[in-house]
Amino acid sequence: MKKQLVAVAVSAATFAMAHSAHATNGDQMFAMSAAQAGMGGATVAQAQDAVTVLVNPAGMADLDITDVRMDLGFGLLNPPREVNGQESDSDWYMMPTGAAVFKVNDKLFLGMGLGGISGMGVNVDDIYGAMGGDQPIVTTKQVFRFSPAAAFKVNDALTLGASLNVVNQSLAMSFVGLGTQVNLPQNQQFGFGATLGATYKINPNLQAGLTWVTKTDVSDMEYNTVGGTTSFDMDIPASLAFGLAFKPMPGLLVEADIKRIFFNDVMERVSVTNPQPGMPPVLAFGWDDQTVYSIGVKKQMGKMAISVGYNYGESPIGPEDVNANLGSTAIVEHHLSFGLTRQFSDKVSGSFAYTHAFENDLTSNVAGQPANTIEISQNQYNFNISYKF
Repeated sequence: MKKQLVAVAVSAATFAMAHSAHATNGDQMFAMSAAQAGMGGATVAQAQDAVTVLVNPAGMADLDITDVRMDLGFGLLNPPREVNGQESDSDWYMMPTGAAVFKVNDKLFLGMGLGGISGMGVNVDDIYGAMGGDQPIVTTKQVFRFSPAAAFKVNDALTLGASLNVVNQSLAMSFVGLGTQVNLPQNQQFGFGATLGATYKINPNLQAGLTWVTKTDVSDMEYNTVGGTTSFDMDIPASLAFGLAFKPMPGLLVEADIKRIFFNDVMERVSVTNPQPGMPPVLAFGWDDQTVYSIGVKKQMGKMAISVGYNYGESPIGPEDVNANLGSTAIVEHHLSFGLTRQFSDKVSGSFAYTHAFENDLTSNVAGQPANTIEISQNQYNFNISYKF
């Protein structure tokens, strides 16, 4: 039984290191800016700002710019979460975002975007509080993505876009308890992928959008230990999204998106090369693919725009996989958002959004294993400033 608990604990701690990042659809952020968050992440068909570079690069052609548009901002995340009733001490995280779009001519647009697509940690004093003693887990994760992009207007209806995705991932973790100790200091690796996107104007009031994000192959996370080099093969999943944006009347936008995230390909099982003592050779996280539904409504009122959004994705983790995912914050499902944009001048505007992810909890239901429980809710605040040259 103890050996089984050790394996579960180390798997959970390693997961916390690798995927404790906050993002609200599994470990993926559903929005990268305030304007996107205010729409519940429903921005595949109709771009909201220059940060469309990181979502659907084809949207750059819809930004109505003369020369250049820049968007700079950050998000503050507060994700209260507990493992077996033990609250994590790490409660606030900042995620910067920046993007710029350049109009080369009426058909060609170039852009670049940089954002913290996930970054958080877990600091739990006793992961198995009911067993007595202390089994602390401390983890950190940061993932940044840089994307140079281009969009080309094929004709008045169709625009195609593409970006190269360069990802930097850093991970660190320590776990002590149940007769074992794992200490993996911070390590950084790069990965590469791509995004292909398109928008199609069906009529003046209806537009469709489509994006395909390839799997990002990240170099193995390697750690020099007493027993040699321990490495993990942890990549970022592919996704496919489709959206429809409808303008039923002047100043009113309604968009609905559907997105499929292919978690199972990268997070069902993760191989470990030269595992440390007590660490299993395969981390069976058991993640399922996730379908995400989002809808947003935006109303323009003079120099002010107000938006509301809703986003839902069933947790990719089920009760049968809780014990392997004790460090995960990936189980939130329902999100409600509110956004506000104010035009200060012809060149400058500012945006704010608040998103609440409603509390969700899961308890392990595997016979013969501890009935561990994870619980989380989220509050996120996004701020952006936009400037047109």
